[in-house]
Amino acid sequence: MGSKADQEFVEFIVKGIVSNPNDVKTDRTVDEMGVLITLDVNAEDMGQVIGKEGKTAKAIRTLLRVLGAKENARVNLKINEPEGSTRGRREEAPVEAPAEETPAEE
Repeated sequence: MGSKADQEFVEFIVKGIVSNPNDVKTDRTVDEMGVLITLDVNAEDMGQVIGKEGKTAKAIRTLLRVLGAKENARVNLKINEPEGSTRGRREEAPVEAPAEETPAEE
């Protein structure tokens, strides 16, 4: 994708939904995997960008995929964790070992 329409699209959408539009920054890189748009927002706006259960972020990514398909390019969105974020680190759920099977008595 030669144009920066995808980057401008992300900035336009995100600036429209956040409380601090002046803190929205995007970076666009192109490699053999496609186009990567990296998004930085104010820590206070992360919830608005992600949305409930990630639905807003997923919707933006879906629209980016459509925009990329129009240009035969794979476009991905990475949302950077802002400095000073109050969200704790995500802990992995403990993986339980499968219960050993005991041979059935006949």
